[in-house]
Amino acid sequence: MKLTDEQVRYVAGLANLTLTDDEVHRYAHDLSDILSHMDKLNELDTTGVEPMTQVLYDAEETATLRADEVVPSLSNADALANAPISGGGYFKVPKVIER
Repeated sequence: MKLTDEQVRYVAGLANLTLTDDEVHRYAHDLSDILSHMDKLNELDTTGVEPMTQVLYDAEETATLRADEVVPSLSNADALANAPISGGGYFKVPKVIER
């Protein structure tokens, strides 16, 4: 799949990124290569392959999951201790919805 410069600029706009023309051309090429590779993967025959819903598993010594343990959580004051701006028990952040 070949991406156009306009498509790359559109996605960059959604991510609130400003790209130079050189970056747009480079990313269009790189992303097109990635999508082409994904198209090739879609051609693989996966009949008979069980879908994986979880790559982590609980199997004794080879377990990739840790045991759930109840531990005390941070107090509100501790959680906000390093916040640049806080108030009313919450983190305060700049408004970023509008450009």
